[in-house]
Formats: sequence, structure tokens, C-alpha cells
Amino acid sequence: MKWEKNIGAPDRILRFFIALALLGYAYWKSSWIALGLSGFVFLEVFLSWCVLFQIFGKNSCKIQK
Repeated sequence: MKWEKNIGAPDRILRFFIALALLGYAYWKSSWIALGLSGFVFLEVFLSWCVLFQIFGKNSCKIQK
């Protein structure tokens, strides 16, 4: 599988804040599930890659090679 960036800057910013919210929720409720989801979303943000975008062939990243 080829790891090409498929998340653009606006999507990355939105996902970053979603990950922060999940992290806060995980701390507040002591939820391991929310902590895992937060970690996964942070990973997507830093890699600029989304598995669902890859499956459905969507790409919101404007820069192409």
C-alpha cells in the first residue's frame, strides 16, 4: 500500500482539535477507548493520511507530486 498524503491543511486542523477534545474527554472520564481514538486521530494528523480517505479514494490535499 502506498502512503500518500490525502488530508489537506483545513482537515488536519479540524482533526487536531477533535483529537484534543477526545484527549480531554479521556482524561476527564478515565476512558481508555477515548484515549486510543485520540491517539489514532493524532497519528492521522501528523501523517496527513486517513485510512477512510484511502479506502474511498478521497483526497483533500491540494499538493500533488
